Amino acid sequence: MARTDIGPPHYEQFLPPVIKENYGKWKYHEILKPGVLKHVGETGEIYSVRVGSARLLTIDRIEEYCQLADKYCDGYLRFTSRNNVEFLVSDPAKVEPLLAELKEKGFPVGGTGNALNNIIHTQGWVHCHSAATDASGIVKAVMDELYEYFVDMKLPAKLKISLACCLNMCGAVHCSDIAILGIHRTPPKIQHEWVAKQCEIPTVVASCPTGAIRPNPKEKSVVVNEEKCMYCGNCYTMCPAMPIADPENDGVAILVGGKVSNARTVPMFSRLAIPYLPNNPPRWPEVTQAIRKLVEVWVQNARPGERYGEWIERIGWEAFFKIADLPFTDKHIDDFIFSVPTFRTSAQFKF
Repeated sequence: MARTDIGPPHYEQFLPPVIKENYGKWKYHEILKPGVLKHVGETGEIYSVRVGSARLLTIDRIEEYCQLADKYCDGYLRFTSRNNVEFLVSDPAKVEPLLAELKEKGFPVGGTGNALNNIIHTQGWVHCHSAATDASGIVKAVMDELYEYFVDMKLPAKLKISLACCLNMCGAVHCSDIAILGIHRTPPKIQHEWVAKQCEIPTVVASCPTGAIRPNPKEKSVVVNEEKCMYCGNCYTMCPAMPIADPENDGVAILVGGKVSNARTVPMFSRLAIPYLPNNPPRWPEVTQAIRKLVEVWVQNARPGERYGEWIERIGWEAFFKIADLPFTDKHIDDFIFSVPTFRTSAQFKF
């Protein structure tokens, strides 16, 4: 067997010595200041300095991170699942100098405790073929608007915002405090002359989760039942002759109240708050203003430690729509027959 066939190297060889020595032996951790965590083990301690980064990075920026890690952390750093970079500092004397240099370079430190976490997001227009909106552009605009909540811990509880550029949701918008969702509002445009040449019609029919696509023998193509279509774009994935992008009608929906955490209350699914906002790049002013308003309404009315969905469950959704000054429309009514609101989502087995 060739050496290249043994898989990736074991992660243990990349752990800092303190983490390796205390693996499974940690006593506690504490947040010293926004973005700075101290982890105490049986035989040592280590500091995590969390810096808000991005999903798309230049080689120059990565090299800059590596130079800082070599200077202060013996080369140890890691990327988190929410696109932060964490510097793992074993020497307490190097924490403040690292923070000073990060500030000098303009790198934001924060995202811990009762603060806004970095926004997790999908590909958007940069890569995804079925995106209804951008990802990196909106995230940049929203994080600029909410920067103060990332670098300071003054929120009632942690706040997780996510973005998915279409409702296939390869992001975590189904269970985030505030979710930004790209939406298509028109069915795919069928290019009949190309369907038979580019697509396997049985595969296209099978790709539709609602059974809205049927063969069209007359055209040697397919037909879409718009009443059943939920504008997901799965068919375009299977058939490039069925593009769904529509610059005039694609936009953004805002959902609220979800969480993955099982603490205090069971995990919650996000629910629709704002059905549609337009795509207005490069700064998406309607989206950023709506997110700012939703955050401030929660800050002003929630109790300490109360996540967004927990606050809404306490006051009721009717009161939430009134306080947030949001209209309730027919678009908010979930009439999808395969809805799963009764599924158990808790790991708390209580009978």
